[in-house]
Amino acid sequence: MYAVCPWEKARLLYPTFGKGVFMSVLALRDVSYLYRNAQRETLSHVSYAFERGKFYALLGKSGAGKSTLLSLLAGLDTPSSGEILFEDEPLKAHGLHTHRRNHIALVFQNYNLIDYLTPLENIRLVNKHASADILLDLGLEQQHSSRSVLKLSGGQQQRVAIARALASKAPVILADEPTGNLDEQTAHDIISILKERAATSNKCVIVVTHSMTLAQSADVVLELRNKQLCERS
Repeated sequence: MYAVCPWEKARLLYPTFGKGVFMSVLALRDVSYLYRNAQRETLSHVSYAFERGKFYALLGKSGAGKSTLLSLLAGLDTPSSGEILFEDEPLKAHGLHTHRRNHIALVFQNYNLIDYLTPLENIRLVNKHASADILLDLGLEQQHSSRSVLKLSGGQQQRVAIARALASKAPVILADEPTGNLDEQTAHDIISILKERAATSNKCVIVVTHSMTLAQSADVVLELRNKQLCERS
């Protein structure tokens, strides 16, 4: 069963909006997105409020706009109309660069690691006090932690990318298919860690996935369909 969550409903659910108390850390307000080259609309008047302390799974068919939505939330792209808000302020008020640097930790499908650095050195680019324990927690053995990232397998690099996001002090983690190259047990362990971090560190974690198993672990399951963001009830 699905229900679209309009902005008006978000206002009723979170009456503190605009009053200096931020139950919603990230929100879309009447957001539409039109691919400029193809002249094809992928999002149409979407409104939704994401809360701290929750783990969200985002489902949708290929081409539905899941990666586009993550790019908009991350400040990597801008909507054709409507606006993205961080703590009830439009991103333009914070500045897109500031938003990307301070508010968002990203896990890309292509990892975006620095190849010649070790896993721990990559992690310490976002948090100089990060411990190697976070790599062990994600199943990366100590013998691999001293190698350059270039010498690691795709699955190992994916764990480093996830560890980097977890080590970040950003309040929002956005992950695009973070378990795609991992075995079932490691994927389960990583999802458990992401969910635990959302709860204990009061972070908002939003994960794009095709995995129903992953989605079942989420606090909230969303789906992009017919250009709308729908919540499973």
